[in-house]
Amino acid sequence: MKSMSESKPFSMICKALLIMFAFAGVGMLSACDNDGPAEEMGEKIDNTVEDAGDAIDDAADDAGDAIEDSADEAEDAMDK
Repeated sequence: MKSMSESKPFSMICKALLIMFAFAGVGMLSACDNDGPAEEMGEKIDNTVEDAGDAIDDAADDAGDAIEDSADEAEDAMDK
C-alpha cells in the first residue's frame, strides 16, 4: 500500500495540470471572439443575401399593390 507521502506529489501534479488546462480552455474560448477573415466574409455574404431578399420582398409587395390598384380601377370602370 502507498503511503500518504507518495500520493501527495501525484495529487499536486494533477491539481496543477487541471488548473493549467482550465486557464488554457478559458484562453481558447476568449480567442473565439475574434472574427477571422473568413468569418467576416461570411457575415458580409449573409448581409448581402438578406438585403437582396428584402429588396425582392419589397418589389413583390409593390407589384401586388399595383395589380390591386389596376383591378380596382377596372372594377370601377365596369360599374360606370
